[in-house]
Amino acid sequence: MSTHATQTWIITGASKGIGRALAEAALAAGDNVVAAVRNPESVANLAAKYSDTCLLAHFDARDTHAAAGLVSTALGRFGRLDVLVNNAGRAVIGAIEEVSDTQLRDLMDLHLFGPAALVRAALPAMRGQRSGTIVQMSSQGGRVAFPGVSAYCSSKFALEGWSESLAAEVAPFGVRVMIVEPSRFRTAFNAELEFSKVSESYRDTLAALRADMAGADGVQEGDPVRAADIIVRLAHSEDVPLRLPLGQEAVERLSGVYRRGLHEVEQWAETARSADFDDAVSSVRPV
Repeated sequence: MSTHATQTWIITGASKGIGRALAEAALAAGDNVVAAVRNPESVANLAAKYSDTCLLAHFDARDTHAAAGLVSTALGRFGRLDVLVNNAGRAVIGAIEEVSDTQLRDLMDLHLFGPAALVRAALPAMRGQRSGTIVQMSSQGGRVAFPGVSAYCSSKFALEGWSESLAAEVAPFGVRVMIVEPSRFRTAFNAELEFSKVSESYRDTLAALRADMAGADGVQEGDPVRAADIIVRLAHSEDVPLRLPLGQEAVERLSGVYRRGLHEVEQWAETARSADFDDAVSSVRPV
């Protein structure tokens, strides 16, 4: 837990959307923010307004080699690091047979390998001060997969599994992990989707999905400002949830996923148990 009154944040993808709203909310709360973006000019007005507490850093969230330098920059300017937000993200829309290896790897770099490198770079400072909060911006698609969004969902599933292990490892050092799972928020996310080349096989079956994703821009239910206020408030609080669904749709969808998953486990429990040796002693795991 961080009890430091003024916190220092690193936020990737802070030029727009929830990332931008987070930077504004943290700065308005009196915190320091390192806005890590590919184009620093996109947040120049924010740095001008908060010249003492906002630092712009040129950063590509996929560049694992740049992670240590970004953390060093934050520590050099503000002396500590309290909150790391891995926020940068985007989506590729297309059937599994339509999405290329290059597209899939690019999302894995952006949503898993990049965040992993940045967390590794940040942990020594957080462990040393025995406090810190790591915010992993996932999605409702990090817990439930949708047809036509396999590349995005798989990268977010990977991030969530990695982050759950991380949370257990760093808890003894006072470092918290919060996985945020938003539904649709009114950002540029849906306006900047990458669509794979449409194949004849999936033209009709995924037509409604493609239209829905493309047509959601500007009418999403979620308010980025409200989301940012919630995250900043939690970062300053005594406790954070491991997983935080944001938005009514996320709450409803994820509640249904958990209910269906439990039902399926219970339905097949006896069959599953029959796979064990009859004389085996039940194992006790250290978690």
